[in-house]
Amino acid sequence: MKASLFAKRGNPAGGNLFHYLLLLAVSVVMMTPFVWMVSTSLKQPADVFVFPPQLIPSPIRWANYAEVLETIPFHLFYGNSVYIALLVTVGTVLFSSMAGYSFARIPFWGRSLVFLLLLSTMMIPNEVIAIPMFLFMRELGWINTHLPLIILPIFGAGGVFGVFVMRQFFLGIPKELEEAAMIDGCSRLRIYSTIMLPLAKPAIATLIIFTFLTSWNDFFDPLIFINDRKLMTLPLGLSLFTDESGTSWHLLMSASVMATLPLLIVFFFVQKQFVEGVSMTGLKE
Repeated sequence: MKASLFAKRGNPAGGNLFHYLLLLAVSVVMMTPFVWMVSTSLKQPADVFVFPPQLIPSPIRWANYAEVLETIPFHLFYGNSVYIALLVTVGTVLFSSMAGYSFARIPFWGRSLVFLLLLSTMMIPNEVIAIPMFLFMRELGWINTHLPLIILPIFGAGGVFGVFVMRQFFLGIPKELEEAAMIDGCSRLRIYSTIMLPLAKPAIATLIIFTFLTSWNDFFDPLIFINDRKLMTLPLGLSLFTDESGTSWHLLMSASVMATLPLLIVFFFVQKQFVEGVSMTGLKE
């Protein structure tokens, strides 16, 4: 009887071991490109494609990182990417949270239809509207400036995604909190700023990571709107390591390692809220 009961329940220890081994295998696969990038960044040019590959370079060449700073104006690209990504992230969180609160809590005629039309804009590939956007930005005199890289993501597909995330989270907050605040005389703006936003920290953390990551890695828009080398962002600047003679892989990997650090820092500080936000942001109506 006991043996049959144990057979039905299975072996929890064996099941957990299998899960851990599976997670370990997936982690190794996911970490391999990053480890290879760091390894290549410390190699001499002649050792990049040696066979068998060297995971730990011998000798370790730290001078690659200094050579990156001497080869291209890396500090300018870095600064451009940082301030553009910060402005895009702040603007997206601000406007998306206000719009998300409006769609979730403020009743108005055609609210569901407007929201569906807004979501439909996310189905349009960025490449399809590239030429019209370029012509429009040229008429505004914004070509070869950072304004398209800041304004378009905030009010484009990234902003629409933010509206969706914030709306879904606000729908999960009990209406009784809002009704109690209204009885006390709070306005919509005060309810939004003092009640809704503090409760929406997980969703905001999720939006911060996605927005910052997208803006930081954006290559297509800077390629279209930026011509001046001093205005380039990191993804566009990294392409300078490729020329007619080939690609300087050791320098490209060194620059990529330095470009990855801000993403790791952002995720480190908001990872707890990010996981909570992903788990709590559902498809509620």
